[in-house]
Amino acid sequence: MDDAEREETWSEFRELVNMTPSRLDEWLETEESHAAGQHKDGGESTGHASGRRIAEILRTEKGDLTDDDYGHMRKVVGYVRRHLAQRPSADVKDSRWRHSLMNWGHDPLA
Repeated sequence: MDDAEREETWSEFRELVNMTPSRLDEWLETEESHAAGQHKDGGESTGHASGRRIAEILRTEKGDLTDDDYGHMRKVVGYVRRHLAQRPSADVKDSRWRHSLMNWGHDPLA
């Protein structure tokens, strides 16, 4: 990944991930967070695991981010954009749709 791609990824990630690391950590401890998303074999959901990784990335100095971190950031950007496009017409405050997005670091009501 070249410098221009890294900068674009950083910018998009920071635009879409609107939860602070501490708020994300808090959220990830809730029952709603654990219940959201797809669970493989009854284990941790993909989004929940991603949320833990996102909090780590947010705590990392930009210059210390690895290509693997940037790869995950691209994955987050793609997921959040796709999920936002599927916004339900009903109230989303307590919806699994919102909870799933929050696992990925984006609170659509923020």
